[in-house]
Amino acid sequence: MQTNTGTQRTMAMSDSKLHQFFLQQLQDVYWAEKKLVKTLPKLSDAATSQRLKQAFNDHLEQTINHVTRLENVFRLLGEEPKALKCPAMAGIVDEGSDIIDETDDGSAQRDVGLIFATQKAEHYEIATYGGLVQLARTMGHDDCAELLDQTLAEEKVCDNLLTKIAEEDANVKASTEKFDS
Repeated sequence: MQTNTGTQRTMAMSDSKLHQFFLQQLQDVYWAEKKLVKTLPKLSDAATSQRLKQAFNDHLEQTINHVTRLENVFRLLGEEPKALKCPAMAGIVDEGSDIIDETDDGSAQRDVGLIFATQKAEHYEIATYGGLVQLARTMGHDDCAELLDQTLAEEKVCDNLLTKIAEEDANVKASTEKFDS
């Protein structure tokens, strides 16, 4: 007879080192998502192609939902949502700002750079959410895992869309732009 039910396992996990790590990673990605809510409109404004602008605007709406979804995960865990500065995302956002500053307004080169920076952010999020889903499952937080997995799927779709925009539009146009020395 098994006495360690899912509920007992979840309760035992709540004060484990793994649970603390899980919370820290949630706080990290919560900060990252909130930072992206502020950053995506700037990327959209800086983008040249309408298709890329629309992708940024659409992902902004998703990112707002990601913030809300993370707040729900915190609540399911009995925790208050708390953001912990994410140095990785801060660096990626700074890199995106540098790309805007260092490329010509209205150029396809800028769009290529914006796609690069955004895909770095997406890949960071994909890695983080993938790990969070697995940790949630390990600790018996299946309801949290389901929410986190929804966000993971959306991040993958965004990454694929950015690849498609790069391949079909931005990279081709940028390859014909002449370098001014």
